[in-house]
Amino acid sequence: MSEEKESDLSPEQREEYDSMEKWMDEHPEFVHDYFARKAKRSMVDGWLIAHAIGLTHSHSDTNSSGSNSKPGSGANTPVRKISAQEFEKGGILKPMVSNVDGNLTFLGPSNLSSQVKTNRKSRSELKALDERELMYELVIDICNDLDVTSLCHKILLNVCILVNADRCSLFLVQGKGTEEKHLVSKLFDIHSESTFEETVKNTQEIRIPWGTGIIGYVAKTGEGVNIPDAYEDPRFNDEIDTKTGYKTRSIISMPIKDSEGDVIGVAQAVNKISPQDEPFDEHDEKVFASYLAFCGIGLKNAQLYERSLLENKRNQVLLDLARVIFEEQSDVANLIHKIMMHTQSLLQCERCQVLLVDDQHKDKNKRLKVTQKMGIFSQVFDLQASDFDNDDTYHREGNTEPRFPINIGITGYVATTGEPLNIPDAYKDDRFDPAVDELQGNFRTHSILCMPIKNACGQVIGVSQLVNKLDQTPFNKNDENLFEAFAIFCGLGISNTQTYEKAVRAMAKQSVALEVLSYHAIAPAEQAQRIKNLGIPSSKFFNLLDYGFNDFGLDDDDTIRACIRMFLDLDLLERFHINYEVLCRWLLSVKKNYRNVTYHNWRHAFNVAQTMFCMIKCGGLENMLTDQETLALMVGCLCHDLDHRGTTNQFMIKTASPLAQLYSTSTMEHHHFDQCIMILSTKGNDILGSVNQEEYERIIQLLEGAILATDLALYFRYRGEFFELVQTEKADWNCDDHKDLLRSMMMTACDVSAITKPWGIQQKVAQLIATEFFEQGDIEKAELKIKPQDMMDRDKQDQFPSMQVGFIDTICMPVYSAIAKVNPRLEPLLSGCKDNRVHWQELLEQHNRKMANEVMCENKDKDRRSLVPVHSGSGSRFEKGSRSTHHQSELSVSKSKS
Repeated sequence: MSEEKESDLSPEQREEYDSMEKWMDEHPEFVHDYFARKAKRSMVDGWLIAHAIGLTHSHSDTNSSGSNSKPGSGANTPVRKISAQEFEKGGILKPMVSNVDGNLTFLGPSNLSSQVKTNRKSRSELKALDERELMYELVIDICNDLDVTSLCHKILLNVCILVNADRCSLFLVQGKGTEEKHLVSKLFDIHSESTFEETVKNTQEIRIPWGTGIIGYVAKTGEGVNIPDAYEDPRFNDEIDTKTGYKTRSIISMPIKDSEGDVIGVAQAVNKISPQDEPFDEHDEKVFASYLAFCGIGLKNAQLYERSLLENKRNQVLLDLARVIFEEQSDVANLIHKIMMHTQSLLQCERCQVLLVDDQHKDKNKRLKVTQKMGIFSQVFDLQASDFDNDDTYHREGNTEPRFPINIGITGYVATTGEPLNIPDAYKDDRFDPAVDELQGNFRTHSILCMPIKNACGQVIGVSQLVNKLDQTPFNKNDENLFEAFAIFCGLGISNTQTYEKAVRAMAKQSVALEVLSYHAIAPAEQAQRIKNLGIPSSKFFNLLDYGFNDFGLDDDDTIRACIRMFLDLDLLERFHINYEVLCRWLLSVKKNYRNVTYHNWRHAFNVAQTMFCMIKCGGLENMLTDQETLALMVGCLCHDLDHRGTTNQFMIKTASPLAQLYSTSTMEHHHFDQCIMILSTKGNDILGSVNQEEYERIIQLLEGAILATDLALYFRYRGEFFELVQTEKADWNCDDHKDLLRSMMMTACDVSAITKPWGIQQKVAQLIATEFFEQGDIEKAELKIKPQDMMDRDKQDQFPSMQVGFIDTICMPVYSAIAKVNPRLEPLLSGCKDNRVHWQELLEQHNRKMANEVMCENKDKDRRSLVPVHSGSGSRFEKGSRSTHHQSELSVSKSKS
């Protein structure tokens, strides 16, 4: 009541109001219940504003709004400034815990009981009733009570009466899943004279593992037990008796089940009041079980009601937070500054920073560039308390350089681990860098609260940091919980602002997917069944263990059967529990998803896989690779050119292909990987369907690295490091980084392994490669109206031997030389490459001699025409000599062609 209204009261009225206020002080449960039912939102706002003014302003402040923002700040000004300390008056706020079933919730339950007091018959009155009337009275006693604790207390009091027990206890089931379930004592050792207030005050939680002891056994089996002599039962634990001095003689324990028959609790009665009445008999069991059937329904309803109250409170708070944060999401900077403003206002700190993690840090395939100033962060936003009094600072727009130094040690730790940090004294923490304060002059960091910002997938996308509370106290648990809620909404808001970019990428991906799906289809199950019924010859039959292998004599079914043989010999079906028919269908689907282009087709993928198989089995690499790596490499070889269009990455960029819009680098390689995942995810083709989640993620990571490694641009980027390792003999193949390089070089060696085949095979394959290149060059000339590169220009096909020699010297010879140093048993690859270089060099020299002869003949023709008019005799001799020389030149050319 305001002072003005109070002064208008008469003495009688004032005395009456004082008496009412005193009565309300003595009956807080009634006041709470009345306020909860009658209070309007305006009353709640009035209470909040009044307390906020009391905390954030001095007594001399006459500003009735309680806001310290300047006029014109508009919607960006906090609705009301409420210190987080206001929530501490009711105890520590636990926004992420529920005491009902462990689910996440924002607000904990009220400390005040919401039970409805009823006129309960005395024990003597209840004893005077017959069994049916007694059961009715006890059921009525619990049916309207929706407070879990109060209800449990009533249940135990009534059980004491029903079975004439000395003491009773009730345990509730908590946790989900068999491994996480346990029982927690709601009330323990309740006797018939226990009061609710005494019971709640003296309750201590007892946790019992699932299936342990008598209580655990009843909960797990759902069956009641009646034990005449507790000390004769091996499940009985006498620890409580030892501590309290109480002697447990007989026990009856029954499950409490809900309407679906699931055990939600266990009630236990100990000892009859009169020892001569012991033990509990069959009638006690029947009455006990009948009553608990009603109790199960009531207890379940009370739990649901309490959960609904908690969720309602949680929703009210989070909806208010959502309204503030999600009013505007058109710009990341504006959104983050609004979040920081409300965070600073609520938690009353000197400084607030939000740091966004660099995209490369979230991509494990990219190497992160860490700078001394920004660390792993790409954008930094900051706010300090004085900004509320400075419109120029408050309305900063866009990305600006951070005004305050970044403590890389603390923020980097939170960004890397995803764990929050609450540091009461920064100078006592080793991760804090005192140089941060030295750069700022007169500012000193006392306490730090740093929280990870995560997106909906749980990935850390940023870090939010608070420095120094205005009241100079450390950040407490309540601050941490409130800050966590803001960090959650901050993560969701930042993710939503990226929706447009994701939508553009999704449209490009959809365009590619529609194009692919219109061309490809998964192999029918009938074909897989047919392959399954075929015999699988040995590796020796197919000559799979020979580096000089060629597939020209195999039909398509033979290639599928050869692939199956490779998987069998590597023991991949047994190790990863791959269904044989699923493997057959997957191989057929992979083959079907290769286009009928001249070179980059199924046959090329099959040959690459054979070389990898031969390197692993014959090259001494089998013991250097894990089973996961072996599987990823074999699958990667078979899938590394899926849906290849017979054109290069540069051609995709030139033609503005949707693939180029989707992937800015390694365009086709990323597409090959996506196609591989699409097939692996299709029902009936999921050869990884039996591995666990952790193993699946590891194999997919290895598979992506293997396929991307076939991009020669990445080969040039990383080969120098690999070459240095093998040349200096510093390679450690147990080191993950070194092993990554080895797998990448193995993929390159297999991809270009046609250059190591016997000369007759190499010539045929080289002709296929040249034909595919010339086809792309023809398209570039006809459609793009551009001059193709020499190797794709059909008009310069006579230069092909020279290009092959350059290809061998630049790409092939270095990788095979390095691979041979890993294990001498890989030497045949290098030898085959050298032999083919000799042959291409001979063709190049023949071409050069031909060109030289043609130039010489042309020069002689010019000389003959200039000499004929001078003297006919000598001219005749010249012409004769010229024809002879020309004839020899033609013979040379003919030999060159042959």
